[in-house]
Amino acid sequence: MSISDIEFDRQHIWHPYTSMLNPLPAYKVESAKGCSLTLENGAQVIDGMSSWWAVIHGYRNSRLDSVAHGQIDKMSHVMFGGITHQPAIDLARRLINLTPAELERVFIADSGSVSVEVAIKMALQFWLAQERPEKHRLLTVKGGYHGDTFKAMSVCDPVNGMHHLFNKAINSQLFADAPTLTPNDEWTDDAGQQLRLWFEQFHGELAAVILEPIVQGAGGMRFYHPEYLRLIRKLCDDFNVLLIADEIATGFGRTGKLFACEHADVTPDILCVGKALTGGYMTLAATLTTKKVAETIGQGPGGGALMHGPTFMGNPLACAVAAESLAIIAEGNWQQQVKKIEKQLKKELLPLGEYKSVKDARVLGAIGVLEMEQPIDVASAQKRFIELGVWIRPFGRLLYIMPPYVITAEELSKLTYAMKDYVENQDNGQV
Repeated sequence: MSISDIEFDRQHIWHPYTSMLNPLPAYKVESAKGCSLTLENGAQVIDGMSSWWAVIHGYRNSRLDSVAHGQIDKMSHVMFGGITHQPAIDLARRLINLTPAELERVFIADSGSVSVEVAIKMALQFWLAQERPEKHRLLTVKGGYHGDTFKAMSVCDPVNGMHHLFNKAINSQLFADAPTLTPNDEWTDDAGQQLRLWFEQFHGELAAVILEPIVQGAGGMRFYHPEYLRLIRKLCDDFNVLLIADEIATGFGRTGKLFACEHADVTPDILCVGKALTGGYMTLAATLTTKKVAETIGQGPGGGALMHGPTFMGNPLACAVAAESLAIIAEGNWQQQVKKIEKQLKKELLPLGEYKSVKDARVLGAIGVLEMEQPIDVASAQKRFIELGVWIRPFGRLLYIMPPYVITAEELSKLTYAMKDYVENQDNGQV
């Protein structure tokens, strides 16, 4: 006797961060358009997650669809070793034009985690090329998240993050306390005192500092003061340490700036981007660095080659779509879109911070967060959200949305209403 597709899925397909013993329910999506997902039963739900923060231009965007179809007719993939192609060249040009002038060397990776791995390799090879093998450790801050591959895991929060199970198997890095001052707080000079002590004590071992600028994403959706990032840039300069900015989640307008580093007016030595790079159409990421870093590595051991080369690096189909996604970004409409989203989120979400079940409500750019006092039952919450016609996926104590930039005011209100419904039910003791 055959089983249904959903039952087959439940028994055989391992979904992200889900147990196979008692998996969370999975809702079957038949199609998507604009900001809506159409489920198997025909119901439509507004996507508040942008498919993990990537689909900024909406589903089935006509420009991205057209480019993808056109590229398929030419070639979907070709190896990048010893070969190049126009989509990769176009993508690199657009990345260089959008990012700070100093970032002029581009490594095209195939996922966000891999771009972090590449960034770390760049930092390590930079010092090896200068015969400084002792500079091999990384400094970051608690509460961060940088991906699920092993070197990326080593700079994720070691206690409260998703990867504490692997602590015995990953490299030991250095973790300063997470920033405590928010963008709305007044900066005090003693806020960065501990960080300065870390540099004074360990700079001889440090290859790089890596962190998520302004917004700590999957580690807790925290927003921190831009002056903290500005201080880190100065300390890196003073103590001869590289700065890696992980803008995989924050890049391309999500925080209200094209890149979150702009909130502090700093330029990293190495920049990681991904997620929204292709408008969420397919997996692609990139690691950008300076001429100095690239040319120093080029003078190092092993013939100066950067020792990384994914099979699908520079995939033409993904590069073509990414180049068009960046063309849309370059037109600048995202600025007005994100400002409108931020204004509406502040009006409709921030008042929910007064409810007793809500520990904190915060908004930055196109990010709206309700931090609850208690952990969220994801299965029951999602069931209710589907009934209300929205797709929101909480984690831990965090109920948050990061909608597509093209969302309408009515669609966004539907999301915030669902969040309010959850909060009111919590306050009334309903599950």
